[in-house]
Amino acid sequence: MSAQVAAGKLADDVASTGQLAKLIVFSLSLGIVPITSYFGSMKYLWNGNATYAALTAVVSANLVLVAYIITAVLDDKRTTSPATESKKTQ
Repeated sequence: MSAQVAAGKLADDVASTGQLAKLIVFSLSLGIVPITSYFGSMKYLWNGNATYAALTAVVSANLVLVAYIITAVLDDKRTTSPATESKKTQ
């Protein structure tokens, strides 16, 4: 019985480490992507127009947030799915 508990705890630790890694990656992306898209689009896409470059940075920041929300929802569905199926079979 204790082996099953230890295996379950190990799986929870690995899952939380993966979630922490995702959080760190998305946090860094939220800081880096809008700044690089601002300066990159101002120089190469909009020919110095700061307003359009700022709009590009806002859109890229929102895309990072939406991507994080989608991965969080999919990860939540993946972790809760087997638990509900095992309760149904008992």
